[in-house]
Formats: sequence, C-alpha cells, structure tokens
Amino acid sequence: MALTPSTMLALGSRAPDFRLWEPSGSMVALVDFRDAPVLLVMFICNHCPYVKHVRHELARLTKEYQAKGVAVVGINSNDADAHPDDAPEMMAREKEEFGYTFPYLYDESQEVAKAYQAACTPDFFVFDAGRSLVYRGQLDGSRPGNSVPITGKDLRAALEAALSGQPISPEQSPSMGCNIKWRPGNEPEYFG
Repeated sequence: MALTPSTMLALGSRAPDFRLWEPSGSMVALVDFRDAPVLLVMFICNHCPYVKHVRHELARLTKEYQAKGVAVVGINSNDADAHPDDAPEMMAREKEEFGYTFPYLYDESQEVAKAYQAACTPDFFVFDAGRSLVYRGQLDGSRPGNSVPITGKDLRAALEAALSGQPISPEQSPSMGCNIKWRPGNEPEYFG
C-alpha cells in the first residue's frame, strides 16, 4: 500500500469533459451537470484502504451536499483486470452497500483520470458554476492508522465556500491514498 499524493491540478483549470458508463447501464456526461452551481468529481475505488477508511463519510457528505444543489460524481479508473474488486459489478455492489447517491462511473480507458491528472484514491476536485477548479485537496486529515477524526472538514469548507461564492484559499492540502492502478503501459507522464 504505497501512499500517493494528489497531483494538485492547477486552480482555475476547466473541468475536463467525460462521458462514462455507470454499471447500471446509464451513460453520464459532464454536460448532465451543467445547471449545478458546484460540481464535485471524486476519483475513488472499492479496494483502496484510504477510500474504505472514509466511505461512510463520503456517503454522508455527498448526500448532504447534493441536497444543497451540488452535483457529485464518483469515478473509478483502476485496472479491473488486475484488481477485480474494482470491476463494474463490484462497483454496483459498493454503491448499494454504502448508500452512494451519486453516479459511480467506470473509466475503463483511464483517459478521464489522465485528463483530470488524478493520481490517487481518493482524489477530490471541486468546480464552480463556470466549471473552473476551485479546490483539489483532501477530505480531511484523517488517514488509516492516525487518530484524526473523519469529518470531511476540508472538503466541506470548500463546498460551502463554492456554494456561497466565497473565495477558497489556494493553500490546500493534497489528498493522499493508493495510486490509481494503471494498466501496464498506460501510466501517465505524471505517474512515477
């Protein structure tokens, strides 16, 4: 379990387009969220201990902020051949078991992860109404094995500020977790 930090994509970056399948068979695209005042894109998976550590809070936080108008999408870009726990049928089970109310999409080509420069699971990206990146950082300071409580405070503060049109400090702590499991030969330049 190697600890990998977020790449910290440049603030102000435009939300890269995506069009991906949910295991249920629904196609979901960036354009589907065009009317939302804020968009949260999360790169998550099923097997990573860092995601497992926070998945109850992810379910709680995303449901709470969806009720406030935030559009939320989870994307799994892991190589499911090498990590069968991350296969689409397992994603559907994970979504049901933990009560995820957001679309949980499979990025089989891994091109969406590359477009976002996603590096780890979990990796969080918050975009404003114009789909400019205003936050890329950690959920909070909790990690498997430390005593920091899981509150989602960093991501919650960013979402609150984005919803109210307030500036978000550019001093943001990177998310940390397992690296995205790239298919052999498909690793991006920023991986290493």
